[in-house]
Amino acid sequence: MERISIKAERRETSGKGVARSLRRRGVIPAVLYREGSSLPIQLDKAELGRFLHRSGGEQVIVNLAFPGGESRLALVKDYQVDPVNRELLHTDFFEVSLKEMIKVVAAIRITGEPIGVKRDGGALQYGVSQIEIECLPDSIPGHIEVDVSGLGAGHSLHVRDLSLPEGIKVLTPAEEVIASVAVPKAEEEVAPAAAAAEAAEPEVIKKGKEKEEEETKTKAEK
Repeated sequence: MERISIKAERRETSGKGVARSLRRRGVIPAVLYREGSSLPIQLDKAELGRFLHRSGGEQVIVNLAFPGGESRLALVKDYQVDPVNRELLHTDFFEVSLKEMIKVVAAIRITGEPIGVKRDGGALQYGVSQIEIECLPDSIPGHIEVDVSGLGAGHSLHVRDLSLPEGIKVLTPAEEVIASVAVPKAEEEVAPAAAAAEAAEPEVIKKGKEKEEEETKTKAEK
């Protein structure tokens, strides 16, 4: 798994006033979490911004390099941006060990054009866009690529159909749908019409029989 290094420093003070002061100096306040404990830290805004842009929302291990040669491996847990100007405000990191299994969320990336869309005129419908997995930090996939080219109309691809590398355990329910191809609307309309015709046929026969019996009765009376 790709690993990027970012310079970090311990943050001795906290509070909204301190955070605003740091941001004015091009520094972003952050917190490094680990097993119930937390460490206030700060990072260069430009360097952190480049990292977040480069990772593109995917899970990427970052090496937080502190003064004196200390370093800690972490994943971005969350980050906050200003809703108006979209400026980065705060970042949360979760410290990891390369020897300990962790639970993370991996994004699903759909590729290919389903045969049920290209050939049969169906419509591709999307299900879950990410799944929860458990694995060692170095085994975390940036994303999970799912090829739906072979998906026909009326068929679905589920979490249980995923083929992932050894060492990755899927925690999301197996029956969750990732993608499906809806049957073309024209076919949906034909099926009910055919069913209605079949249901009406016995009624026509019944009515014809009743009319025939009535005519026979009338002739007998004459």
